[in-house]
This record gives sequence, structure tokens and C-alpha cells, in this order.
Amino acid sequence: MTQGSKGFLEARKAVVWVMRLISYLVYAYVVVVEIILGLGFFLLLFGANPTSDFVQWIYRSLNRAMEPFRGIFQPVQLEGNQEVASVFDASVLFAMIIYGLLAILVHAFIRWLTYRLYKLDREMEKLERQEELERSQQALGTQPTGGVPPTTTGSEPPPS
Repeated sequence: MTQGSKGFLEARKAVVWVMRLISYLVYAYVVVVEIILGLGFFLLLFGANPTSDFVQWIYRSLNRAMEPFRGIFQPVQLEGNQEVASVFDASVLFAMIIYGLLAILVHAFIRWLTYRLYKLDREMEKLERQEELERSQQALGTQPTGGVPPTTTGSEPPPS
């Protein structure tokens, strides 16, 4: 292998690292969205006070995360003698399922990228060992054999 091959492997490794970093960022985003969806679902279900700052923040975040899923299912108002009505919103549960599937796919992609990095590292190590062997053989004044045993002449006994 040549220096160009080593450079090519290093470039591939850098691309895989960047893809892996982006995947981790997407994975982190999906996990945060799942948490917000879960909190929002339970706050709606238990009829949380919408004037609370935390509840307002969760509802704003919930609205952003729910944008692609609005209108799939109609929210159901639950009966109760509360000042604020409880709501069962199946769209939030559906969004949680879809985001969960997305998280599983991103996780599988990260595992695949990690495997690719492992294979690239092994290829780089193999290339470095081969270059080291060639350098040591050149220092001893012998030609690299490429894994082929030297031939014997008729006067020498065969290697045992």
C-alpha cells in the first residue's frame, strides 16, 4: 500500500467521524423531543395549570415538536370538576412513537458508523504494520517477500 492509500483511509475516517457527530446531535435532539412530548402529554392529561411558567414553556415546546402531527387525532376532553380540563391527546402519543422509531433508526446508524470506524482503524493498523515490515526488510537489505517463502536450491535442505 502507498501513502495515497493511507491518506484515502484517513479521509474516509474523517467523513465517518463527522457523520457520527451529526448522528449524535440528531439523536440528542430526538431524545429531548421525546422528553418534552412525554411531559406535555402528562401535563395535558392531568390538567396542569397553564399559567405556570414551566407548563407554558413545555406547551410551547410541545407545539413545535407536534407541528407535523397536528390534526391526525382529535384531542378528547376528559370529564372532571377541575378549573382546567384534562385532555387526552392521542396525537402526542403518535408523535412519541414516530420520534421513538426515528431514535431507533439513528441509534442503528450510529452503531453502523462505529463499526465502520473500527474496520477503518483495523485497515490503518494493517497498513502501518505492512509499512513497518517493509522498512525493516529494507534496513536489513532484503527484498520484501510479500508473504511468499523464499525458494530453496537443490543443495539446501528444505525448511522444516
